[in-house]
Amino acid sequence: MFEARLGQATILKKILDAIKDLLNEATFDCSDSGIQLQAMDNSHVSLVSLTLRSDGFDKFRCDRNLSMGMNLGSMAKILKCANNEDNVTMKAQDNADTVTIMFESANQEKVSDYEMKLMNLDQEHLGIPETDFSCVVRMPAMEFARICRDLAQFSESVVICCTKEGVKFSASGDVGTANIKLAQTGSVDKEEEAVIIEMQEPVTLTFACRYLNAFTKATPLSTQVQLSMCANVPLVVEYAIKDLGHIRYYLAPKIEDNET
Repeated sequence: MFEARLGQATILKKILDAIKDLLNEATFDCSDSGIQLQAMDNSHVSLVSLTLRSDGFDKFRCDRNLSMGMNLGSMAKILKCANNEDNVTMKAQDNADTVTIMFESANQEKVSDYEMKLMNLDQEHLGIPETDFSCVVRMPAMEFARICRDLAQFSESVVICCTKEGVKFSASGDVGTANIKLAQTGSVDKEEEAVIIEMQEPVTLTFACRYLNAFTKATPLSTQVQLSMCANVPLVVEYAIKDLGHIRYYLAPKIEDNET
């Protein structure tokens, strides 16, 4: 049997919001160590990887490994029925073709349960190689979301340039050119407001704006975002989910037309 319980439904809602625009359906792989999800987006351009550790749940039981294929649109509809403060429990029998999602109000006076059909999804697991990144930037998640949103008005592409002086985001189009530069912060009172750059060598890469904007749907999950870059390797955009795990998005850089 599988059973996982979280004290607040709002966390699961935010996780769904962070992936449902990229994925129509996905397989949640459950084991005694937690829940994993890994899937290419609908257009096979980016990769989404979600890890939720078993010790981050209020209650977690998984007697044997279980893969649950779910329609994320259907799951989002069910989660809309929950109040943010409700407890949420997911349950499934070992060989079940349905999963039960149960909401319990904080005062335990209201219990709702919803049963959702599971899907058989053929999803290959892609090996994600370990990479020594040339540049790793940690910055406020809301700042990154705003930069991506602002630059999308100028171009379909964003150039991210990382040097020891700072990180620069640029976009150029018919309207004109936009450049936003963030310097590494000195001491800051609040850790979540820091911009920290670890650089082995400078990197300049170009990415599709619409995917970066899709990734920023994870902003409510974390105060900080980490961008890891290296030439000819997909960008990794990581949001930590406090005490529970993380969500990572992988996006290959655009190859400019003028390159041979």
